[in-house]
Amino acid sequence: MQPIHSASSPPTTTLGYALFATRWLQAPLYFGLVAAQGVYVYKFFNELWALILRCVTGQATETYVMLAVLKLVDVVMIANLLIMVIVGGYETFVSRIGLQGHRDQPEWLSHVNSNVLKVKLATAIVGISSVHLLQMFVDVHHTSRHSLLWGTVIHMAFIVSAAILAYMSGPMAAHHERAPHREEPGHRPPPAEVPRLEVAIPAQATAPAAETGSHERIRAAGFPARKLLEDFDAEHPRTFDREVVARLGKLDFVTAGENAVFFGPPGTGKTHLAVGLGVRACEAGHRVLFATAAEWAVRLTEAEAAGRLTAELTALDSYPLLIVDEVGYVPFDVDTSRLFFRLVAHRYERASLIVTGDRPPARWDEVFRGAAAPALVDRLAHHAEVVRLDGDSYRQRRATSL
Repeated sequence: MQPIHSASSPPTTTLGYALFATRWLQAPLYFGLVAAQGVYVYKFFNELWALILRCVTGQATETYVMLAVLKLVDVVMIANLLIMVIVGGYETFVSRIGLQGHRDQPEWLSHVNSNVLKVKLATAIVGISSVHLLQMFVDVHHTSRHSLLWGTVIHMAFIVSAAILAYMSGPMAAHHERAPHREEPGHRPPPAEVPRLEVAIPAQATAPAAETGSHERIRAAGFPARKLLEDFDAEHPRTFDREVVARLGKLDFVTAGENAVFFGPPGTGKTHLAVGLGVRACEAGHRVLFATAAEWAVRLTEAEAAGRLTAELTALDSYPLLIVDEVGYVPFDVDTSRLFFRLVAHRYERASLIVTGDRPPARWDEVFRGAAAPALVDRLAHHAEVVRLDGDSYRQRRATSL
C-alpha cells in the first residue's frame, strides 16, 4: 500500500488561499465582542446593586422590582446572544475551536453552521424583544400608546422573521443531507429494519457518468472484494446482533466519528461486514481506506522511518473511515503497538475506525505489546459498537458441501 502524499496546490489556487486567509481579519471583531460582554457584566451588577439598595431602604415598589428584574433578564439574554455570536460565529467563519466531546460544550455547537447560527440568533432576538415588550406593558402607565403599538408591531415582525428563517433552514439542511445521494446514484439508503441484511434496493435510473464518484471511491478504498451488507448471510453466525449492524448501516457512526469492532472466529463474516459498511460509506460520499493490520503496520513503520508519521496521520484525516482488518492474527512488538496507538489516538473523537479481529478488545494485550495496548483499547472502545460473531467457518462449510 502506497503512502498518502498531499498533492501540491497549483499556482491558480494561490489567490483562493489568500482570500480564504482573510477570514482571520474577523478575529479582532470577536475580541471586541468579548469586551462588550464585559460591559454587560458591569451593567448587570450595577443594576443589581441599585435594586438591592432600593429594596433595603424600602423605596422599591412592586412595579419597580418587576421592571428591575426584567432589566436584569434582558441584560443576561443579550449577553447570551453575544456568547452565541462570539463562539458560533468564530467556529463557523474563522477557525474550529475543537471542543468536540468536552462535557461543557453547548448542544448547538456540536452541529454549528451558518443556518443553525442564524436560527439560534433569531430565536434569541425574539426572546429579547419579548422581554422589552413585557417591560413596556408592566410600566404601561408611563408608556405612550404610540410606543406600545410600534413595540408590538416590531415584536411580531421579529417573530415572523424567525419563523420564516426556521422554516427555510429545514429544507436547506435536508437538501444538504440529500445532496451526496443525488450525486451518487449508486447510493443505497439504509433500511429502517434489516432482520437478515438482505434488503432489495430499487435500481435508480441515472446516467452512468453520475456514478463515477462512488465507483472511484470504492476502487480507491482498496477493498479485497466488493461485498454488500445486503448479501451477508445473517443466518450463518450463531451469535450475531442484527440490530447493531442495521444501526451501523445507517452510517451515523461515521458522521459522529465513532468506531465499530467486529470479533469472532475466522470465517464468520467479520471482513464481509466491514467491507459492506465501507462500500456503503463510499456510496454515501465518504472516502474510505481498507488494509489489514499487518499492512497498516508496514505503512506506519515506513512513515515513521521516513520522518513523516505526523504528516501521514494528518493526511489520513481526509478519510472519514479507516478499516483495520485481521487484528490478532499477527502479534506486534512494542514499537509497532505504539504506532497503532498513535493512529487510534489521532483519530479519537475525530474520525471513524472499523476493526475486525479474532478476539475481543479486552484481550488485545495479547496482540499489542507494551503500555500502549490499554490506552489504545480505551480510546477505540470509548465510542464504539462492539459486535461478536460466533459460529463455524463459512468457508469450511462451503468446502465440506462441495
